[in-house]
Amino acid sequence: MVGLRFAEAPDYRNGMECPVSGNGQFVSSCDPSLVHVAVTLDSEYLRGSIAAVHSVLKHASCPENVFFHFIAAEFDPASPRVLSQLVRSTFPSLRFKVYIFREDTVINLISSSIRQALENPLNYARNYLGDILDPCVDRVIYLDSDVVVVDDIYKLWNTTLAGSRIIGAPEYCHANFTKYFSDGFWSDPVLSRVFSARKPCYFNTGVMVMDLVRWREGNYRRRIENWMEVQRKRRIYELGSLPPFLLVFAGNVEAIDHRWNQHGLGGDNVRGSCRSLHPGPVSLLHWSGKGSLGLGLTARSLVLLIICGSLMIYTKVMRTLERRVSLWEF
Repeated sequence: MVGLRFAEAPDYRNGMECPVSGNGQFVSSCDPSLVHVAVTLDSEYLRGSIAAVHSVLKHASCPENVFFHFIAAEFDPASPRVLSQLVRSTFPSLRFKVYIFREDTVINLISSSIRQALENPLNYARNYLGDILDPCVDRVIYLDSDVVVVDDIYKLWNTTLAGSRIIGAPEYCHANFTKYFSDGFWSDPVLSRVFSARKPCYFNTGVMVMDLVRWREGNYRRRIENWMEVQRKRRIYELGSLPPFLLVFAGNVEAIDHRWNQHGLGGDNVRGSCRSLHPGPVSLLHWSGKGSLGLGLTARSLVLLIICGSLMIYTKVMRTLERRVSLWEF
């Protein structure tokens, strides 16, 4: 992190058809013309976050109307102030705000996971967006820091959350849903009845459209925390921050087209850890395998790594990351 710098991004401007927002980069987050995007920001995955931001701006029809909400860890080796300065130097005209996520909010609720990375408190920041973001922000797109957007973010923003839906995300109803929870969970009639009135489907929490008004009104943060407390006592799952979301929302998610989360990239075909690619066009690439977009790879490991159907794309990204993240050709 010490001395890390990124090339300054092009200055993306709105077209004539875009709604008029406040003047300059200091526009209030309460401006109703804004599209709100939340991304975590930490020194370990900083490259991925920077790449994600640029990809959104590059393909947005109205880039000046995109407002980024960065959630930074309280005890990151790089202070939130340093991270904020780095974002500003990379994107001088970007409209954004950095929020400090207090780790003690969630640290006592986190259980051990199958991968240590899944125990990072910042992984749980999405649970608290309704509390962290300004009260006037009533809708937000949450993106993991290992995504690249290759389509207009306004298309995702305009997703209709029908009825009383709280979140929208691509669903995968063909996936074996039972594997996300322990045998003890499924054999307990009290616990497993949470799904009795629903048809639950797996969804990935790395790309979500969230209605924060309904989220706050329904106190969904607390509902998720309740399941995390059960997990501490009963050990009903192994996968970190995902299962509590499934317990609360699976079966009540607004299904978004799969093109908005081509996830599983970064797996390994040799080990059989790749997901099948979705048919048709792709709007968002998600490196949710172990070969994360946010982490550096050596040239040797890049040769050995067979990315799931996208080696050329990944190679291009990693090469540009190693050139001070000069991703602006994307």
